[in-house]
Amino acid sequence: MVARGPEASLAAGMARRLRIQFAGARYHVINRGNLQHDVFATGGAVASFVRTLQAAVERFQWRLHAFVVMRNHFHLALATPEPNLVAGMHWLQSTFTVRLTRFHRQHGHVFQGRYQSLLIEDDAHLARVCDYIHLNPVRAGVLGVEQLRDYRASSLWYWLGGQSPVWLDSKGCLAEAGLGGAEDPWARYLQRLVGLTHPEAADERTEPGAFSRGWAIGTDGWRRALAREYRHLALAAEMSAAEIRELREARWRAALAEALARQGRQAHELAPAAKGAPWKIEVARDLRMNAAVPHAWIAAQLRMGTPSSLRANLCRRTSQIAKEGECPGGVTGTPESPG
Repeated sequence: MVARGPEASLAAGMARRLRIQFAGARYHVINRGNLQHDVFATGGAVASFVRTLQAAVERFQWRLHAFVVMRNHFHLALATPEPNLVAGMHWLQSTFTVRLTRFHRQHGHVFQGRYQSLLIEDDAHLARVCDYIHLNPVRAGVLGVEQLRDYRASSLWYWLGGQSPVWLDSKGCLAEAGLGGAEDPWARYLQRLVGLTHPEAADERTEPGAFSRGWAIGTDGWRRALAREYRHLALAAEMSAAEIRELREARWRAALAEALARQGRQAHELAPAAKGAPWKIEVARDLRMNAAVPHAWIAAQLRMGTPSSLRANLCRRTSQIAKEGECPGGVTGTPESPG
């Protein structure tokens, strides 16, 4: 059953990392074959997956902007008008698994486990992800960029061949490139991709893994805002240490911006100010008391020396305010965080 409704929603399995879902969300979705198995080693397997993908797009009303199928993994760039990524991906992968294992009369897992789903901020970042997906066979060394039009297991092949299937949405690729109304837009789009592979024009779209790491693709401000909204995901099971750290730091940076604003200060004032400037100490107290930010992070961001010197400054300030003498372990009443 397709999930409906305009509100943001979260879905989770037992002891599994929560996924962020909301109406209109954009994603870069990736999954690999179990134990690096070449799931898509045959043309029949690729064709079966593409047919299943088409059915998933239609069933869950997704907007699929780009896809590529490699020998042992796939990439999708899609948008969900309704918050139903989890339901749709479960149907897509389980349906394809059943079809493939029945054909080969085998049992077991086809994919390595849970798929990656990186949130994408806006159409501009979505367009770059589409470029990245279409360049995947070139980055992998499967073929040269001159043969990219011949790679059949890709949305680009459909468009270059003059096909415009209703289950593929070309806007994500063409609009941001300014080719929406161009004559022969896909030939020009291919020229753009070829140009990106030239050393002087290369960027992250030609870098392996550039759009496949982390949890979200977008500007720092958007990522911080998203992390604040979904901060309860930071301790979810199955999150990598890097992802947890990234989400926490996004929250800490947001808390720093708010603490600076309360002192009438801005980030560019931190570096030239003295380590023990009274307003810096107040910002540090704010971060400890209201957000439990670690001493080490505060000391580095506020240019306040070592964590131990920061603790001493906070202790003196708390003693001054509360007239309680020594304050071991940080600010009174504040939970100690690893620093």
